[in-house]
Amino acid sequence: MTQNPPPSQQTPHSPRRIPNRRVLIVGNYCHDVLIQNGAVVAETLGGAASFISNVLDSSSVACDLVSKVGRDFRYEVTHSPIVAPEMETTVFEAYFDLGTDGIGHSDRVLKRVAACDPILPSDIPDSRFDFGLAVGVGGEILPETLEKMVEICDVVAVDIQALIRVFDPVDGSVKLVSLKESGFHHILHRVGFLKASSDEALFVDVEQMKQLCCVVVTNGEKGCRIYDKDDETVIPPFLAKQVDPTGAGDSFLGGLVVGLVEGLTVPDAALLGNLFGSITVEHIGQPKFDLTMLQRVKEEVQRRKKQSNLSSSHNNNNDHDEFHARLSPARFQDSPLQPKLLVNGLSCDRVLIGACEYEDS
Repeated sequence: MTQNPPPSQQTPHSPRRIPNRRVLIVGNYCHDVLIQNGAVVAETLGGAASFISNVLDSSSVACDLVSKVGRDFRYEVTHSPIVAPEMETTVFEAYFDLGTDGIGHSDRVLKRVAACDPILPSDIPDSRFDFGLAVGVGGEILPETLEKMVEICDVVAVDIQALIRVFDPVDGSVKLVSLKESGFHHILHRVGFLKASSDEALFVDVEQMKQLCCVVVTNGEKGCRIYDKDDETVIPPFLAKQVDPTGAGDSFLGGLVVGLVEGLTVPDAALLGNLFGSITVEHIGQPKFDLTMLQRVKEEVQRRKKQSNLSSSHNNNNDHDEFHARLSPARFQDSPLQPKLLVNGLSCDRVLIGACEYEDS
């Protein structure tokens, strides 16, 4: 029986097998309003925590979720939030400019029009967790909350949007600040993973951060890149038909963690993240993952784990490519189950390679 290396010798690329792993997700549920050409086209449950928990729940990965909402929260969710009776649920409006050529783009203007209370350290359970996910979207995660998470979680993954988003005091427009100016920089040496989109990565010194933790940068049709110390790995994307990019980056992070929980290496886990992200862009709101697809993905993950135990490092790249090739048919077992955005009255059917820009909630 293969033994895992002790924690002091494990790296982010070391597959580990620990049964009954526990995952902690921290971030507020939101109400998302999608606006196209001045008209509301959809209102859905949002927030990175909702998309990530959807992936974990669908993959049978146990997780606890800490989220705050107002009394106006009306969604049915698997993980009950904390209700702040004097507050409103966080609300984001996403404005899509699809242009006049009928082709459309994934660009959007995002505004926070209501904000619930922040999540405090006292809201975090005192239990131990194997993985923690700091995935705020509306400024709800405080530095002291992240400090509590790194104390009780063996590995913490942070979505950088939780750290660098700021909001216009007049109209709530979302803007980004440098990670060094965010108030979180002093904690990041204790973080295991930092995830950013290619746009968000412009506000990060990746060369510096990759010496502190594993940095994952999603880049839409180009897949994603993993930076870890002196290593850089390109992870290929999956074909997708873009409908709404909201939440794709969150689903990517959920898929990444599912892979890590299952004992995959970081590159293989990121490939799983690309798969879940590519499915999410084909839906408005949270996707309902096809059960046959989920079963096939689970089988391929188990096959890949056995292969990794038998293969030499020399064959690892070829094996990774094979894993991608085997996941692709499984991914297309799924099909869009949600209504599509319309472009000039027609269903948006632009084929992308990957999950657009992996935009978050």
